[in-house]
Amino acid sequence: MVKNCVSENNRSSAPPLCCGPDGIVSVPDFILPDNSCDCHFHIFDEPSPQVFPRTYTAPAAPLKDLVNLHDTLGVTRSVVVQPSIYGTDNRTTLSAVQSTSTTKAIAVVDDSVSLAELKELTEAGVVGCRVNLLFQSNTAPINLRVLSRKISAVGWHLQILADVSTFPDLEKTVRSLRVPVVLDHMGHMVSQKSVKDPGFQQLLRLLGDGLAWVKLSGAYRLTDGHHPDYSDVDDIVNALIHTNPDQLVWGSDWPHPQVPHAMPNDTQLLNLVAKWVPDASLRNRILVDNPEQLYGF
Repeated sequence: MVKNCVSENNRSSAPPLCCGPDGIVSVPDFILPDNSCDCHFHIFDEPSPQVFPRTYTAPAAPLKDLVNLHDTLGVTRSVVVQPSIYGTDNRTTLSAVQSTSTTKAIAVVDDSVSLAELKELTEAGVVGCRVNLLFQSNTAPINLRVLSRKISAVGWHLQILADVSTFPDLEKTVRSLRVPVVLDHMGHMVSQKSVKDPGFQQLLRLLGDGLAWVKLSGAYRLTDGHHPDYSDVDDIVNALIHTNPDQLVWGSDWPHPQVPHAMPNDTQLLNLVAKWVPDASLRNRILVDNPEQLYGF
């Protein structure tokens, strides 16, 4: 259980508590290859406190529940991502890495971080850092160029959560950075916008040139809510796969905080991968080979 998230003195000012994940999990419709990797999920537990300000209050989502989920799905490698609600306190995220040799971490740091701190995090299993440009937390504004220069010294990549359709300088910005760049949730552009959107076209150019990686995750964040199978997101997925499947990875986004529509089912989310990528050899690259390259398994 998450404790000390909201004190009695400021409970009334806390944002709403998110719903927990759908607990109904079954074996997926296809057999996952060995070393399949879930490249995006969060752990909500002690000891990190939930910061102010923040955009949501997280429900309990401990590591043991994630392990049970992965065991059922057949996932054996994983990448835990520091959520916005913990700011730069990475202790809860790092606790997931310390429990197993098959988990890596994406931390949150600011651009004042020292080389010594970066080396310490690297030794703890961190391989990259996340910059959240969509949701508020108590972290200071980040200079991406300064941050990328610092993390390049320890071999990290930069993971960005942004809506590419509202990021007019995406291509120029990414091309100016000194590290690999990963975009969360397929660029976080809603399905009502066409794949011809200028921002999404920038993402495709970066992906095609090998300058960006993209996570096939969060389809339920992009859907218009009228397609329970998320079929309105298919055009986005197909454009990404057609452009460069060698720099795509998959993530569950468990436990799905701040879901804009109905809580997704985790087995259904994984089954989407088989629908999107019916070719088993290509699917294996996305689930196994690409994560090995990006995260260093």
